Amino acid sequence: MRTTITLDDRVFDQLKKRAAESGTTVSRLIEQGVRLLMRTPAEPPSGQRFDLVTFGAGGRFSQRNVDKASGLLEDDDLVRFARGR
Repeated sequence: MRTTITLDDRVFDQLKKRAAESGTTVSRLIEQGVRLLMRTPAEPPSGQRFDLVTFGAGGRFSQRNVDKASGLLEDDDLVRFARGR
C-alpha cells in the first residue's frame, strides 16, 4: 500500500542516513519501525487507578450535587483553604 507521511526534516535526514548505512530504503525502515511499534503492547497512560464517582445502583454515592458547579467549587475551596486553620 502506498501512503504519504509528514516527517520533520531532521528525522528524515537521519532516516536517509540510516537507510544508506544499512543498505535499505527509507520506506523499509519506516515499515520496520511501524511493525515493531505494533508488536509492543500499549501501556496505560499513567498506571494509576482512576475511580469514577457515580450515582445510583452499583456506584459510590456522593452527597454533593455534581450538576451544580458552584457547590463543587465551594467544596474545593473548603478543602484547599481550611487546611491552614
